[in-house]
Amino acid sequence: MAKFRIVTPAGASFTTAGGGYELEMEALQGLDAEIVEAPTDTAGFIAAASTADAIYAKGIPITAEIIGALKNCKVISLGSVGVDSVDVKAATRAGIPVTNVPDTFIEEVADHCMMLLLATFRRAIEQDRMVREHRWKEGRPALLQIPRLMGQTLGFISFGRVARAVAKRAAPFGLRMIAYDPFLDETLMSEHGVLPATLNEVMSQSDFVSMHAPARPECTKMLQEKHFRLMKKSAIFLNVGRGPTVDEAALIKALSEGWIAYAGLDVLEVEPPSHNNPILSMDNVILSAHTASASARFDEARKRRVGSELSLVLQGKWPMSCVNPAVLQNTKLQRWQPVGLGRGPNS
Repeated sequence: MAKFRIVTPAGASFTTAGGGYELEMEALQGLDAEIVEAPTDTAGFIAAASTADAIYAKGIPITAEIIGALKNCKVISLGSVGVDSVDVKAATRAGIPVTNVPDTFIEEVADHCMMLLLATFRRAIEQDRMVREHRWKEGRPALLQIPRLMGQTLGFISFGRVARAVAKRAAPFGLRMIAYDPFLDETLMSEHGVLPATLNEVMSQSDFVSMHAPARPECTKMLQEKHFRLMKKSAIFLNVGRGPTVDEAALIKALSEGWIAYAGLDVLEVEPPSHNNPILSMDNVILSAHTASASARFDEARKRRVGSELSLVLQGKWPMSCVNPAVLQNTKLQRWQPVGLGRGPNS
């Protein structure tokens, strides 16, 4: 039996065909560690994971019940930015650090957000349809109703890594940018050419509202009908973050009744959506299947990052990215300084 036993739900989540754990194991070589798959039902998973040294979370919720049954777990590692599949509060109470990969897919998601911004603004799908349906002469008159992009206002709700990367891309287009993020120092916004604003100011002043709030309980249905009613009739709503942060029924109402003009959505409240979800038949919506983070490097990058986090903690070191860093203060894990970088993982 290996010295370190890492348990993960059987099957895969956000993975390419073929499966396997070769990429995760690269960083674990020499540690006498093994990754073992466990049943995905709660009872079966608990039976397999109760004495595990680590949990590689994917595919199923890691609930308070599961966490409460872990007797020897040193870390719960996720191969995603979002951590909503793990009860982080329960893990914190149990003294277990939870790691994620917050910086691995930032560029892809920011690219996707800019794609949706431009495609919705210039009505790309609409224009394509006109050509295919032999309505060539309708294309120019439709766009003559739309203002120039330069000088329009892009408003961010939450100004984390992805939003900052979007701001970097949007600046050369001449967009004025504002952001609502009560947890962020305003000077950081100004460094990105973004002005601080209240939530109501973002909703009422923006020509584009880009939603980036995290998947946390306090952010569930953060945007409601009263917020969409504040938006300009010509405004466009973008979401490449998390679907449940938006009251989807209110968004559908806003789109169908003309409170706002358009939406570009990579995420929905329920995924995949029901076949009778009205949003699927709306001409003023561009959709993608929660694919903003996808690229050729996606699977390899996140798997190697998971392996690195597991390896660090199993060696008694602090992980690179911890969503509940307070637990690290009460552990025997050692801080580390990566060679060649100017700062440690928790600076």
